[in-house]
Amino acid sequence: MANNKELTREQRDELIKILKTRFEKNMARHKNFDWAKIQAKLELNPVKLWSLYEMENTGGEPDVVGTDKNTGEFIFYDCSAESPKGRRSICYDREALDSRKEFKPKNSAVDMANEMGIEILSEEQYRELQSLQVSGGKFDTKTSSWIKTPDEIRRLGGALFCDFRYNNVFVYHNGAESYYAVRGFRGSLKV
Repeated sequence: MANNKELTREQRDELIKILKTRFEKNMARHKNFDWAKIQAKLELNPVKLWSLYEMENTGGEPDVVGTDKNTGEFIFYDCSAESPKGRRSICYDREALDSRKEFKPKNSAVDMANEMGIEILSEEQYRELQSLQVSGGKFDTKTSSWIKTPDEIRRLGGALFCDFRYNNVFVYHNGAESYYAVRGFRGSLKV
């Protein structure tokens, strides 16, 4: 992968193949969508394709979950069963990371999302994601994921995360500087 956020032809072709296979395997997430239209948009947006590559490379298993009704853009979410493995053991944001005096995590959710060119899911998006898992299972039954935290909570030192237990989505709070081996974050991207 190049530093200029461009994929090689081989990386691009392989990613499109992976995304198409996932799309076809999970049609319940995107009924009445046409893969050819999605692929055409992907091929016109190399930076967004690079972001999807990063989502895939960190274990997110991105898939199309809808469209933005205002812009017509396709919306991708991380659809891995558990919080993406390559994005765990991180605190919430740079301020939280800088506040730790020892045992600092390697990165923060907000910084990683910015580097990848994606957005951290909001609570509403997280709940929407859970409603898409129609094949029996749910997301984050063994892990948890940081979600976009309202400014008033973050100013007081907190951050929010979600998981799925007991057939329900739970929203919790923690100090933003905390990190756990089973907590990462899920992202979204519009193409």
